[in-house]
Amino acid sequence: MKNRITELFKIEYPIIQAGMIWCSGWELAAAVSNAGGLGIIGAGSMYPEILSEHLTKIKAATDKPFAVNLPLLYPSIEEHIQSIIEFKVPIVFTSAGSPKTHTARLQSHGIKVVHVVSSVKFAVKCQEAGVDAVVAEGFEAGGHNGREETTTLCLIPAVREAISIPLIAAGGIGSGKSMLAAFALGAEGVQIGSRFVCTIESSAHDSFKQRIIQSNEGDTKLMMKNLTPVRLLKNEFYGEIEKAELSGASNEKLAEILGRGRAKKGMFEGDMVEGELEIGQISAYLDDIKPAGDIVREIWNAFLAEKKRIAEM
Repeated sequence: MKNRITELFKIEYPIIQAGMIWCSGWELAAAVSNAGGLGIIGAGSMYPEILSEHLTKIKAATDKPFAVNLPLLYPSIEEHIQSIIEFKVPIVFTSAGSPKTHTARLQSHGIKVVHVVSSVKFAVKCQEAGVDAVVAEGFEAGGHNGREETTTLCLIPAVREAISIPLIAAGGIGSGKSMLAAFALGAEGVQIGSRFVCTIESSAHDSFKQRIIQSNEGDTKLMMKNLTPVRLLKNEFYGEIEKAELSGASNEKLAEILGRGRAKKGMFEGDMVEGELEIGQISAYLDDIKPAGDIVREIWNAFLAEKKRIAEM
């Protein structure tokens, strides 16, 4: 396929793997890029020296385009940007901050910049800031999310009407059918997270992967909306947060419960009791763990098959 997203990123398929903390290292990103999509290294959970290590390894593992996800709320942003420039990373996805902050600087080094938003208002701000493309992420998504609780079905067409730059849909997308639906709503590419957590190459702990494929409908919920909205799988830690929120706990108390390293404890180290387990609603419909390249090809082939079926109706 040739469209504005494939041309912008120089990729074969407009399928983008999300840059998820603790789950998307160089191995997953390289596998997705080698299969024709766009792989992303999730830098949010990395110290500067770790990001440099991942960039060194992905350069050796693929000659295809790849990206780095840079959540602007995390520390070490300046060091990460220096590494991104030094390693000549071609594409950066920024999130959780103002798109104005680093876009022009990154673009001055020939880097394409994409910003992730959860509302029409911020999509417009991204276009005004000069980003190359926008990811509009619906309420179904895992990890850090928007307070508006706008679903992908509502968000994508509204953002499409509001901006003219390339648009990527995210949130609840994990198959060729949902990819085609996103395109019908006005997207030109899809960003997929949860489906790629359940891959052989994902750096997520095996216990987390198994917990995902065992999950059922209703097993995730958006929590901590007043502090930092995040969609979580229900476990004992989730229960503690829910109890605190229902009792009217302050943001300070919620931050105290959250503590430090909770996401690493759950998703990377495999503590299914006390860890923070970030995943999207689509997790209820995932039932296997397979190579990332197989998933890219399956989604693309299902997209084409569904497109043909609809055309013949």
